[in-house]
Amino acid sequence: MAARATATVLAGARVVLPTGTVDNGRVVIEGTKIVGSAPADAPALDLSGHWVVPGFVDLHNHGGGGASFTSGTTEDVLRGVHTHREHGTTTLVASTVTGEMDFLAHRAGFLSELVEQGDLAGIHFEGPFISPCRKGAHSEDLLRDPDPAEVRKLIDAARGTAKMVTLATELPGGIDSVRLLSEHGVIAAIGHTDATYEQTLEAIDAGATVATHLFNAMPALGHRAPGPVAALLEDERITVELINDGTHLHPAALELAFHRAGADRVAFITDAMDAAGFGDGRYELGPLAVDVTDGVARLVEGGSIAGSTLTLDTAFKRAVTVDRIPVEDVVRAISANPARLLGLYDTVGSLEPGKDADLVVLDAGFRLKGVMRKGKWVRNEVVVHRGRSR
Repeated sequence: MAARATATVLAGARVVLPTGTVDNGRVVIEGTKIVGSAPADAPALDLSGHWVVPGFVDLHNHGGGGASFTSGTTEDVLRGVHTHREHGTTTLVASTVTGEMDFLAHRAGFLSELVEQGDLAGIHFEGPFISPCRKGAHSEDLLRDPDPAEVRKLIDAARGTAKMVTLATELPGGIDSVRLLSEHGVIAAIGHTDATYEQTLEAIDAGATVATHLFNAMPALGHRAPGPVAALLEDERITVELINDGTHLHPAALELAFHRAGADRVAFITDAMDAAGFGDGRYELGPLAVDVTDGVARLVEGGSIAGSTLTLDTAFKRAVTVDRIPVEDVVRAISANPARLLGLYDTVGSLEPGKDADLVVLDAGFRLKGVMRKGKWVRNEVVVHRGRSR
């Protein structure tokens, strides 16, 4: 009973559960976990007029708070992680960008320590195994074909913490690399690709399961040459990443993805770079210079979009208020689906007893007001009345 005395009840909010939204709902937290009940004298926080949703899970994130996950120190990486936590992302995978193989292998070892400490949920290698035709904000001089031996070098360097590798699977070695990743339990993601429709289907059959930022850095959907977009949208085995910042995607493209793939196959990501949560200015993305103006990041040379300055609270609000996607579907895309992909759904991604107390509080206008991670407030701007649990 002494342990139960630490329980806290969040009461009165609209709580989004896997089964739907509960009005005047309750979430009971004890220590770091969500539990099923609370003692009668447990303190209650009145969150009437608010929403409580699961903490956000970001599959694809390069940095924030002025810090890069590809090149920053431990202090830098933790600052970037904390920046995104303050915006609701309680589970985050660190993404690298194209670099020299030895550098990326060394970086994988460095980041793996932060995964082992619980600060990160894993590592995503975006590049160097991508198409020069669709390189986006990656250095063309450092790109290479996806040789399975080199892919294996990176996942070995990550010491079991590699979660995803983005590949242009049409390149020599691409299909064999997909099979290798699948055999090692690492997500093979199709992206920065110039593949045809048929080549994309071959990669899916080999084990690819994710589309890296669908529509971006791949051929446009065509009526005679449908390319990768059609194959990725129609196949039930694929989860599609979407960057919902109003820059990377037209609202009609977002609607098409949700309509064709369905809410259970969409994962909102940020693809954030250093400027997320930090501001405009000159930055570096790997070896490339980036200018951020009015929140839009573009390469200094060529003007290609270079990641985003998005945070997932902004993506959530935009999805509900601009794109008119049902709240429950947004929660699937921003929490449950990426948690399942990462193999973490037993601990995060929904508000259920036994899971980590990772949650986000939003006001009636879907503005972020509170973030809790493992039972501790990372951010709390909620004006609440305290009382006893009922």
